[in-house]
Formats: sequence, C-alpha cells, structure tokens
Amino acid sequence: MGEPLTKENTMQLDFSPANSELEEVDISNTEVFDAYVFDQLRVKGKKYGIGGYLEHRAIYRRSEVFATTSAEFRDIHLGMDIWCSAGSPIFSPWRAVVHSFQDNAGFGNYGPTVILEHELAGEKLYSLYGHLSRKDLEVLREGQILEAGERVGHVGPFPENGDWPPHLHFQLMIELWGNRGDFPGVASRNDLPKFGKNCPNPALILKPSMG
Repeated sequence: MGEPLTKENTMQLDFSPANSELEEVDISNTEVFDAYVFDQLRVKGKKYGIGGYLEHRAIYRRSEVFATTSAEFRDIHLGMDIWCSAGSPIFSPWRAVVHSFQDNAGFGNYGPTVILEHELAGEKLYSLYGHLSRKDLEVLREGQILEAGERVGHVGPFPENGDWPPHLHFQLMIELWGNRGDFPGVASRNDLPKFGKNCPNPALILKPSMG
C-alpha cells in the first residue's frame, strides 16, 4: 500500500458468523455495509482494516456469485483484504510481469482485477489484486514489466469494484489452472484442501510489518 501496515494504522475486521453485529447490518445494501466498515476504522483511528486469510465469512450471503452447483456455499476467504479509502494506490511487492487482467463485473464479484506473475528463487508465483478502479485496466498490457514497488493500480469505488465497500483483495497462487484475469477468491469447505494448498497465506508478506 506504499507504506508499512503496522499495529498503529491497521485493525482486524471480523466478518465471520461469530460477529453478531453483522446480523443487524443490511450487507446487501453497499452504502450501509460501507458505513459499517468505515465507522469501525474511524472509531479506532485506523487507516486500514484487515480481513483474514481462510476466514469463514458470513458476508458472502449477499451475492449469488458465491453459490455452487451443490448445496454448499463458497464462504472461506482465500486471500487477505485491506479495507481502505477508494483511490488508495497499490504497489507490486516484487518485480513482476502483467499476466492478465479483466473487469469481472457483477454484484459481489471482483470488478477490475489484475494478476501478476513473479519469479522467486527460480519458482513462479502469482499475485491477484481485486476490486480495483476501471481506469487502472486502461493503462496495462499483458507482458508489461513492473518493478518491485511500482504501482499496480488503485482501490476502486463501488459499484465499479464489484459493488463492495472499497478494499483490495490480495491473493497469492502457485498455479492458475488456466485462469486469466480471474481466480476464485473464496472456496467451499469441500474444496478448501485443494485451494488452501495452492493459495499461500498473504500474511507471509504482510506480517513482518504488521507485527
């Protein structure tokens, strides 16, 4: 995010079923949901809200995007969210090649999304940035080189970001399984062993600064 994420500027946000406050929030109304998220940050005087990796979430009931062909719902979060003001810049953690990007439009979806390809110690690793601004996609091209610390894009506003309160969905993937410009950011319990193994914890990058 262009600055260290620390205990001083971040707070954990709980979107699990254990958070009884969510029962009183109309999360299907993005303006109401937005007010709930950012009121928490204002009260605590924090710039960033952190949404957890592998968190079991209640908020995905707001969209049929997360339904499956079976009776099971996708509700296990595979990335890390950084909830912050729309327009906040986002930077690549490592040197990268722009692998692919697209606007995954639709209520509850990613909206504008970028996938970067990295080579670390001779191994490929992919990073995904979801809920960006549409303008960010206009200046990218596949195969473009981004140096470490170079800007990827910006946190997008709703409704163009998939109609969510502004935040970055940051996710790591070892394999893309043929996906381009998109990759599941939420898994069902049945599929979690497969996705959990393929999607390392982003806190491996963020935790050293967050403490």
